[in-house]
Amino acid sequence: MKNLLEKDLRVHQTALNLQAYRQQLLASNIANSDTPNFKARDIVFRDALDAALGRGNWGQSLPLMKTNARHLGGKVEFSPETFARYRAEWQSAVDGNTVDMDMERAAFAENSVHYEASITFINGLLRSMQTAIVGQ
Repeated sequence: MKNLLEKDLRVHQTALNLQAYRQQLLASNIANSDTPNFKARDIVFRDALDAALGRGNWGQSLPLMKTNARHLGGKVEFSPETFARYRAEWQSAVDGNTVDMDMERAAFAENSVHYEASITFINGLLRSMQTAIVGQ
């Protein structure tokens, strides 16, 4: 039972961390909407979550050959910054800025809803576990 709870909490905790990072990126985009040559960035949430949970092909490559025992291993550590990409430019600006405020506001609101949903899932999971322990 403990492993099941840890697995469920790990998924939601990872999602929450990625959503918080995405919120920072979107807030940065909005804050720099008037900065010349600023390039908007975002992450593909599903790809980042799959990579963080060890699903998919991320980080799987040919094993590195060690010619010395002191060489570091070839395992790549996950970081949300790895999945930050420059957003495609929909509307060109004279100053080179690629921030589209309508898109940023929509993505910010959508991410906020997903963040709140993750918190609600975690609260529900913990509440159901507390109910099971108390026995009511």
